Amino acid sequence: MLTVIIFILVLAVLVLAHEFGHFIAARKSGMRVYEFGFGFPPRVLGIYRDPHTKKFVWVFWNRKEKEDAYPATVYSFNLLPLGGFCKIKGENGESENETDSFGAQKAWKKIIVLVAGVTMNFLLAGILLGLGFMIGLPADLSGGVPSNAKVISPAKVLVQNVDNDSPAKEAGIVFGDEIVSLGTEQIKSSAQMVEYVKTHGNEAISLIVKRGGEEKTLVIIPRIVKIGESEPRLGVALADAGVISFPWYVAIYKGFVAAFWALINIFVAFYLLIKNLIVGQGLAFEVSGPVGIATIVGQSAKLGFNYLLQVTAMISLSLAAMNILPIPALDGGRVLFIIIGKIIRRPVPLKYEQLAHTIGFMLLMILIVVITWRDVVGLIK
Repeated sequence: MLTVIIFILVLAVLVLAHEFGHFIAARKSGMRVYEFGFGFPPRVLGIYRDPHTKKFVWVFWNRKEKEDAYPATVYSFNLLPLGGFCKIKGENGESENETDSFGAQKAWKKIIVLVAGVTMNFLLAGILLGLGFMIGLPADLSGGVPSNAKVISPAKVLVQNVDNDSPAKEAGIVFGDEIVSLGTEQIKSSAQMVEYVKTHGNEAISLIVKRGGEEKTLVIIPRIVKIGESEPRLGVALADAGVISFPWYVAIYKGFVAAFWALINIFVAFYLLIKNLIVGQGLAFEVSGPVGIATIVGQSAKLGFNYLLQVTAMISLSLAAMNILPIPALDGGRVLFIIIGKIIRRPVPLKYEQLAHTIGFMLLMILIVVITWRDVVGLIK
């Protein structure tokens, strides 16, 4: 239950930050915003400031009310606490002849409003990572301790990723496992582990990992994982992870630098994922849906607040990267149609754009359902 609550809170923060970006950009661009809501309808209550009397007015759910029923933006609290929304006038192309409508704005203003949500997710990630670096965040120390850093917890060899159809996957190794020993050797670094595996290929090795404070003994046989490889391996990505902190003035800078490089890595991962699916190679790594993400959030919360900050920042960056992709129904898809309109020197007919967004949304929902089913099956197993 606690995992569900934490996941809902994390999701609410991330989605609200995204929608707040749209809200601020729309207001600054002269567009009218009908409603900015926490959660999804039905509305529990809302409030707006009357522009004439300057008094605050409470409003409640009315399924028959029109979007422009109130003279100012309604800030609402809604029944389903799964994020939030920003309802902008003319956001679907209507009211294009009215100056305070999204549809009436110049292309560059529309793009700014659409990209603002992604920008807020990036800024939020940078802030969260900066805060994390102040109190201490896990970091890969295989290259040594960075200057100005204070080591709070010495390095441990942690599993960062497990390849599909690999010895590690078959043996039951999972993300976050701490490698304690391999065979007769106590593991002190990822380099030591890699060297040991190279010299013990195709041998059954006793592997001890620490998971959730408990040690588990697994049996694993290193082998060639992919065609074309010359050396046996386990099929895991490792990190010599210690916890370090920085002075606040360094931590803020480090947070945004880390967010930038993490975003680049996420784009690379998306590229590899899409490329492998197109060429028929399947998934190169695990993809999580809502259930899988909730599980990761819950596991991170158990490890500590700093781990939860780091995972929340990574999810925020993933949302930013996904939303900016030129896929219909996403912010990037809407930007794409605006750019196409500028190229052909006339707006793309609204019915075609809406059809593309509808199809894109349906495909995304199908993908989420499939991934969620995989997550549920994985939990059951």
